[in-house]
Amino acid sequence: METSVRLLRLLSLFQARPDWTGAELADRLSVTTRTVRNDIERLRALGYEVRSTSGTAGGYRLGPGTALPPLLLDDEEAVAVAVSLHAAANGGVTGIEETAPRALAKLHRMLPPRLRHRFEALRTATVAVTGRGPTVAPGTLTAIAAAIRDREQVRFDYRDHDGTTSARTAEPHRLVHTGRRWYLLAWDTARGDWRTFRADRVRLRTPNGPRFAPRHPPEGAAEHVLRGVASRAWAHRARVRLHAPPERLAALLPPAAGVLGEDGVLETGGPSLPDLAGFLLSLDVPFTVLDPPELRDLLLTLADRCTAAAGPGAPAARRAKSR
Repeated sequence: METSVRLLRLLSLFQARPDWTGAELADRLSVTTRTVRNDIERLRALGYEVRSTSGTAGGYRLGPGTALPPLLLDDEEAVAVAVSLHAAANGGVTGIEETAPRALAKLHRMLPPRLRHRFEALRTATVAVTGRGPTVAPGTLTAIAAAIRDREQVRFDYRDHDGTTSARTAEPHRLVHTGRRWYLLAWDTARGDWRTFRADRVRLRTPNGPRFAPRHPPEGAAEHVLRGVASRAWAHRARVRLHAPPERLAALLPPAAGVLGEDGVLETGGPSLPDLAGFLLSLDVPFTVLDPPELRDLLLTLADRCTAAAGPGAPAARRAKSR
């Protein structure tokens, strides 16, 4: 095997797994451990930081270095990256609609014909529904993500829905992307409770606050954000038990539908009771309204209206058909 080909395979192994022993690398490359040591030195000469340790538990690890290693992808990984970049252009991050196509163009030129045809077929067969909501600066997201990683409080000015601005200090827990907007779930230190902040309304201050011991919300981050965001948008809320297998409900319910509990109870809502009733009926699964009673009354009214619309002989014909 040529040295250049072997070096590419060596980089590919490091990308698949961070730590290797010399014997493992020699076995994978079908060479001696001495050749592995020589190849490691060649990588170091090219600017890659390969750390080594001695002893029985010794081995090699590819560090950050000063140069970006070639990104070695298999066929499925290459197509997945191309599709993700194409979809990212419609995301909620400021400037990504320009940078994602540039990155995609570079990847597209490198794809072999067989993969280029697969991606082009998928791209031309799909239509993206672009969001028109506000976008968030990538620097804001990365700064918040770093604070979450380092467990440091964040200080920021927050613009509320009515335009008022307030100074906040919070312990960041997670960033949640709903497909249209980015949200920060954090513990608000002044209010002593969990709060959900729209990331596009956050203006970070520097430096960050002190480190904190992590705490966890009473439910998952995504569930907590969806529950809070949806409840603020609903004029009418409801609790409904859906009588269907969980896997079917997971396929039926979009994230914006509400929060589904393990017992099949859906906490949902809508701009009006008729809209809410129409959504529940469109699921085409049996359900029981737990509350509010006004929704039960509306469904009874709709049932009478539907019976009347079917004609005077419809109930008898339905009973005969059921026999």
